[in-house]
Amino acid sequence: MGAIYTGAIYGGAYAAILLNTPGTPSAIATTLDGFPMAKRGDGDLAMTIACLASVVGGIVGALALLTLAPPLSKVALSFGPAEYFWLAIFGLSLIAALSEGSLLKGLAGGAFGLLVSCVGVAEISADVRLTFGSHTLISGINVVAALIGLFCIPVLIDLVSTPERHLKIETEQRGFRLGEAFAHVWREKLTLIRSSMIGTIVGILPGAGGSVAGLVAYSEARRTAKPGQSFGKGEPAGVIASESSNNATVGGGFIPTLVLGIPGTPPDAVILGALLVQGLRTGPSLFTEKATIVYTFIWGLMFATILMLPVGLLLGRYAYKSIVAMPKAILVPAVAFMTIIGTYAINNNVSDVVIMIVLGVIGWVLGRFGYLASPIVLGLILGPIAEQGFVQAWTIGVAREDLFGMFFGRPISLGIILFTLFSLFSPILIEKWKRRSALNER
Repeated sequence: MGAIYTGAIYGGAYAAILLNTPGTPSAIATTLDGFPMAKRGDGDLAMTIACLASVVGGIVGALALLTLAPPLSKVALSFGPAEYFWLAIFGLSLIAALSEGSLLKGLAGGAFGLLVSCVGVAEISADVRLTFGSHTLISGINVVAALIGLFCIPVLIDLVSTPERHLKIETEQRGFRLGEAFAHVWREKLTLIRSSMIGTIVGILPGAGGSVAGLVAYSEARRTAKPGQSFGKGEPAGVIASESSNNATVGGGFIPTLVLGIPGTPPDAVILGALLVQGLRTGPSLFTEKATIVYTFIWGLMFATILMLPVGLLLGRYAYKSIVAMPKAILVPAVAFMTIIGTYAINNNVSDVVIMIVLGVIGWVLGRFGYLASPIVLGLILGPIAEQGFVQAWTIGVAREDLFGMFFGRPISLGIILFTLFSLFSPILIEKWKRRSALNER
């Protein structure tokens, strides 16, 4: 199951790069530079870079699980409702990094995502919101269904509306381009290491997951961009940051799962259930009482990550050649069919399919006016985390008669607030410094 989880996280990059549709929520940030690379004919290079970065990120996460599980699990215990609220606010601040051209449109997209996340029954107060009298919407908007709709449907509409028989990307056969990909990864080794560490740390926090890790790492890579790098227009460093971080969350997410019995993501919860069925009780003693089983699992996870390299290179090249060569008359119906089946399989509910299509059409219309899907999905994912953290922290703060201390009096909260402010204002300050330096040189 660990190998399946590892492979699935990496596999999400295929659709993200070739079709601008993240195969998993973790691959959202991969679409930002992966698909532009494919459009200019570098899809094979992007697939190879994603494979190399995924393997390195997965190994870093597995090594953290192997060597640092007990001490790092204390980090998860240090996070309370206020910390999760501020972490969600920090995530929303990344909209600035995801907005191309207009920050206002990015913020509007994020606000729309937050609004969509409020549909249904509130988790704490149980208030019914924005259902418009429909019983279908009481359970809320499924994130995966929304993700498929917002990313996949606009691509399908664009494919249908263009006269070309094949995808408009270069079809020159240049093999794996392994040497070129390795050169890019080596040149961005600091981004690779930093993003892997970000993914491991974010993976430790229950509820965050690979989507948040990928966006945080992408934002950090964009903030520290070198002169000449164009993020959002096919920059290999963007693919490296996203794929290394989201694969590192696999090992990081298993740390609270195995040590504390707190699953970081839904797949972690499934694997935790499998462990409990086998009679394994999670906790710090698991690494001593059942050391043989635990370390076999961890080493198996690492072996599966390493095995991704040859398998990923072969499958990536085959997928790229197949997608490029396939006529749109076959590709579009096939993708549409898988989109509908995949959405229906989430809850075996036709309503999810309807919601997916409606959000997809809305996303396509918004895209015509320059509103990107990434900020919308970011708001949709982080909205429940922010709301739950805020309400719980507010309730505890009122009960303790120390509301200010609850939100601003804890060291981790202050650290996240400062980092959020730094993330928001550092690009502005750096740009002003560059302009001032240019004027002084003249």
